Amino acid sequence: QVQLVESGGGLVQAGGSLRLSCTASGRTLSSYAMGWFRRAPGKERDIVAALSWSGGNTYYADSVKGRFTISRDNAKNTVYLQMNSLKPEDTAVYYCAARTSYSASAHYTGLGSYDVWGQGTQVTVSS
Repeated sequence: QVQLVESGGGLVQAGGSLRLSCTASGRTLSSYAMGWFRRAPGKERDIVAALSWSGGNTYYADSVKGRFTISRDNAKNTVYLQMNSLKPEDTAVYYCAARTSYSASAHYTGLGSYDVWGQGTQVTVSS
């Protein structure tokens, strides 16, 4: 069974950058569609970005488009979320997720599309 561990969260000023990492153990991520979600205080867990297993198909929420980039390094068994031009409204717990069942070469945006989740990493953006 694959396990996911996120890292890279922290406190940053508005306009700053962070890179989140999601590293897998137990299985290779190379054949899995991946996603990054976030839960802001008092809100539901929402999709931020998604990536097909091939890496050729990506999705970004409108709120992060142009600022965030999802990518994967199969050699390191890691998926990244590069976050630039951070805003206070990006403050949330960020989770990575893997879809270990069959995946077409497509991205997946629904919570139910993923079956393995990391524990989350806190990102706080100060104004």
